[in-house]
Order: sequence, then C-alpha cells, then structure tokens
Amino acid sequence: MIQGIGMDIVEISRIQQLIERQPKFLERILTVAEREVFESRSGQRKFEYAAGRFAAKEAFAKAYGTGIGKELSFQTIETATDHRGKPYIKTPFSEGVHLSITHSREFAAAQVVIEK
Repeated sequence: MIQGIGMDIVEISRIQQLIERQPKFLERILTVAEREVFESRSGQRKFEYAAGRFAAKEAFAKAYGTGIGKELSFQTIETATDHRGKPYIKTPFSEGVHLSITHSREFAAAQVVIEK
C-alpha cells in the first residue's frame, strides 16, 4: 500500500548560484557523506548532484507528509547510491522507499514513493 508520493523539480542554475554565493548552503542541504560525493565530482556535475539531492530530499519530505521543517530537515534525510549507482534514501529510513532522480541541462527532478 502506498503511504505517500512526492516529487520536486529545481533549476540547477538556481542551486549553483546559491552554492557560489553562500557556501554554507551546501552544509545546510547535504550531509557530510553527500558533501564528499559532491567534492569528488567536477564541473557542472557538482551542481547537478547537489540539485538532484535537494530535489530528492524535498520529494521525500512531501511523500512523508510533513515537508522540510519540524520533523524532517535536510540533514536528517540522507541519500546514497547502491553498487549499481541507483540512488536511494539512506536515512531516516529506507525500507519501502523508492527514489528516482533525473537531470536535464536546466533541471533536476526527483520522485519518491513510500510504501507501508
């Protein structure tokens, strides 16, 4: 049974501008492990990664039903990739959570389905 569905889309250029103007923005939206992945990327791939993770966390919060705020923060939601490179939600829980992230030249989008 589906408990919730969430999706989010963000302009990659908007995330890039925020990171370039306010470097602490990265610390706010990415966990330590996610920042390590961000730093391992080069050029535009860094900003695509950050935008995709931002969208994934927003989508998860929407599917969970609370949004980002009192119960969930960008730091309590962590993403990772499996051995094939498929992204998944690592915390606050991963069982029954399905994540898809996509990018185009201008946008990053994510969809999350949470099953009971």
